[in-house]
Amino acid sequence: MGIDDDIDILVIDDEKDIRDGCERILQRMGCKVLTAASGKEGLEILEKSKICIVLCDIKMPGMDGLEVLTQIRKNHESILVIMITGFSTVETAIEAMKKGAYDFLSKPFTPDQLRINITRAIEKIRLTRQAECLKLERQRNLADLETEQSRIRTIIENLPNGLLVTNLSGQVVLINPLSKTYLGLSQNMCVGEKIEHYIADKGLCDYIMGVSKCSLTDTKPPENYEFSLSEERYVLAQARPIEGEDGECMGAVVILSDISAIKVFDRLKTEFVAKVSHELRSPLSVIHEQLAMVLKANAPDSSDDNQYILGRAKEKTKSLITMIADLLDISKIETGNKGQMLVKVHLDDMIGKIVEFLTAAAQKKQQSIKFNIAAKNIPPVVADPIALESVFGNLIENAIKYTREQGSILISIDTKDNYVRVIVKDNGFGMEQRHISRIFEKFYRIKDDNTRFINGTGLGLPIAKAIVDALNGQILVKSQVGKGSEFTVLLPADKN
Repeated sequence: MGIDDDIDILVIDDEKDIRDGCERILQRMGCKVLTAASGKEGLEILEKSKICIVLCDIKMPGMDGLEVLTQIRKNHESILVIMITGFSTVETAIEAMKKGAYDFLSKPFTPDQLRINITRAIEKIRLTRQAECLKLERQRNLADLETEQSRIRTIIENLPNGLLVTNLSGQVVLINPLSKTYLGLSQNMCVGEKIEHYIADKGLCDYIMGVSKCSLTDTKPPENYEFSLSEERYVLAQARPIEGEDGECMGAVVILSDISAIKVFDRLKTEFVAKVSHELRSPLSVIHEQLAMVLKANAPDSSDDNQYILGRAKEKTKSLITMIADLLDISKIETGNKGQMLVKVHLDDMIGKIVEFLTAAAQKKQQSIKFNIAAKNIPPVVADPIALESVFGNLIENAIKYTREQGSILISIDTKDNYVRVIVKDNGFGMEQRHISRIFEKFYRIKDDNTRFINGTGLGLPIAKAIVDALNGQILVKSQVGKGSEFTVLLPADKN
C-alpha cells in the first residue's frame, strides 16, 4: 500500500540487529527511518526532527522505554508510540497503554507483524490529519460565513430604502433601521411578531399578507401600496413574493420608499396646471366666441384668405380650450378630487348612445360604424357615468379620426370572467409597437404623414387610463401599421 512521504519513524532499541532490521523493512515501505541506541539519544533526536511514529523498546539500560514514553507524551502529544518488548505480559501492556502507548509489539516479531502495526499507525495519522484539515476548513467556512453575514447585515442596514421581510404566516423575520423610522417604530424593536404589531395601517397589512401568500405564477403582479405617515410624509410600499426551491411561496420582501418629495412636487405641479388652466379658459372662450361672431357677421364681405385665417384661429382656440379642459380633468384625477358619483351603469346602453351620437362624424368620412352586443344580460358596472362617457367617447372618436375615409369601426361588448369587456376596433392607420407603451403618457402624440393634420391634445388616452385604473380595470392595446388598432377595456362587473 502507498505510504505518505512525510511519515518519519524513529526506532529506539539497544539491540543493533533490531534497529537495522526495522530500518530495512520500513525503508522498503517508503518511510524515512532514524535510529537511536538509547532512550536519551532518542529524545535528543525527537527535539531536532519531525517524527510521526516511535518504535521504542521497553527494556533498555539507563532510561527504559516507559520513561521515554512518559517524556514523549509530555513533550510530543501527536507522536504515536509503539512499545517493543521481549517480556510481553498483560501487566506490561496495560501499564504502557496507560502511559499513552498507541500499540504493542512483542519480540521476536516478523516483518509482516511490523508492517501491520506501522500501517495501522500510519492510517491513524492520515485520519487525524484529514480530521484536522476538515476542522480547519469548517473554521474557515464559519469565518467566511460570519464575514458574509456581517457584510450582508451592513448592506441591509445602510440601504437607502426600508426593507422588511415576512414569512408565509405574516411574521416579520427581518426589518432594517430605515423601515422602523418610516413606520414610527423604536430602533430596539425586535422581529418575530405578526405584521400588525409593526404597522397600524390595515390596508398595508392586508396588502403585505396578500403578497406573502400569493404565487409567483400569478398572471397579474401585485401592485404597489401608498400610505401616509403624516400630512407631509408619504411612503410607497412595493412587495413581492419570495419563492422557495420547489416554487412554493415562502413570504414577502417589502421595499419602503419615501416619496414625500415626489408627492409634494406632483401636488405643486397639479395646482399650477389647474391655476393656469382656470386663468386661461375664460379669455380663450371669449376669443373663440368673438371669432365665431366675426366669421358669421363678415362671411359675405370677407376674402377667402381672411376667412381661412379666421377659421384657423377659431380652430386653434377650440383646441386650446379642449386642452385646458383635459388638463383640468387630469389635475382632478391626480389630486383624487374626481367628483365622482358612483352608480350602476349599463355600458351597453351608454355605448349605444355614444355610437349613435358619433355616427354623423363617421358618415362624414363615409365610414361604417357598428355596435355589437355579443352577450345577453350584460351586467352593470359601478362607476361615474360622466367619466365612462369620457373614456368610451374618446376611444370611439380616436377610431374615427385615425381611420381613413370609407374605413370601418366595430365596437363590441361582452363579459369575460368577472369583467365587462368593451372592444373598439378599427382598420385605420395603426401604429408601430414602439409607440404602444407610450400612448398613455401625457401629451404624447404620434406624428407621421397620416396623422400630422389631425388635431389633438395628447391627453385623451392618459385620462381614459387614469379613470379605468381608478375603477380597478384594465385598458389593453393591439395595433399593426396599416391594418388598424384594437383597444380593449375591462371593468369589474357589479356582483350585487
